[in-house]
Amino acid sequence: MSNIYKAFENKKAFIAFLTAGDPDFETSVKNFKALAEAGVDLIEIGIPFSDPIAEGPVIQEADIRALGSGMTTDRVFDLLKEVRKDVDIPIVFMTYANPVFHYGADRFFKNASEAGADGIIIPDCPYEERHEFDETAAKYGMDFISMIAPTSEDRIKEIASQAKGFIYVVSSMGVTGVRSEITTDLDTIVKHIREATDVPAAIGFGISTPEQAAKMAGVADGVIVGSALVRIVAEHKENAPDKIKEYVRSMVGAIR
Repeated sequence: MSNIYKAFENKKAFIAFLTAGDPDFETSVKNFKALAEAGVDLIEIGIPFSDPIAEGPVIQEADIRALGSGMTTDRVFDLLKEVRKDVDIPIVFMTYANPVFHYGADRFFKNASEAGADGIIIPDCPYEERHEFDETAAKYGMDFISMIAPTSEDRIKEIASQAKGFIYVVSSMGVTGVRSEITTDLDTIVKHIREATDVPAAIGFGISTPEQAAKMAGVADGVIVGSALVRIVAEHKENAPDKIKEYVRSMVGAIR
């Protein structure tokens, strides 16, 4: 069992995503530490990539800013090491298959684990092709996080039965981004997951308000927020840490 279970221990988990290196290395480190200080239970660190197909414009622009500031995969590992000096909650990477293949899967997971990562999410890796990543991640003590989308349908129980760490339930079709309304039948999806596994399920994509967070926490074991936080970074730049704390506290308060 990895460190990830701690995020869900006796509580609803609030999971927060930010892009590493946005808007620059030093500010990004402060932003991740601000998340932990404000009560986040698990952090997703996005590795900036030039073709993030699952991301909407908010996170795409964050990737551009981060890459422009000189972020590389090695710099992301350095960033995590800095964050880990003060943060002990579970942390996972969010990235794509191409950067991992390009870096070398064994080398990637070895360095990610040594930097302090507990798991990884790869949105463009099909369930049927997860084995190379899954096995290499496990070799270095990291969980390969499964994603279940509204289109998973008949495969929900199969995916859930193999899940590790937590299950990322995609709330809506399309890319990441703030949504005014989430209409997917998430109750049924989570019910099918529960029939197959005790691994916690957290809902992401589109959640931005305390009201949405509270509603989703009533369905699942946790709530994932990314674009709304990335917007705060884009708007407030070096002053983002205080704004991040204010926002996170309102969200955590809503789900507890």
